[in-house]
Amino acid sequence: MDLSLKTPENIEYMIEEIKTKLRMASGAAMQSSAFSVEQYEDIQDIYNLVRTSNNLSISQVEALVTELGRLRRQA
Repeated sequence: MDLSLKTPENIEYMIEEIKTKLRMASGAAMQSSAFSVEQYEDIQDIYNLVRTSNNLSISQVEALVTELGRLRRQA
């Protein structure tokens, strides 16, 4: 998958991967359609951080979920 392309499909892929990695119980509330391509770089930054981190603390997960929520509200 070419994540250098700012497409809704890539946003969907990254959001699903983030939800899986963070084991989000409320993952259903975090729909990729709630995000805009305008937030692509921010979503990609979160995706890259989550993808490369083996162990995230609870506070890190909470901060990432909060940031995703902030981005979602802007969409």
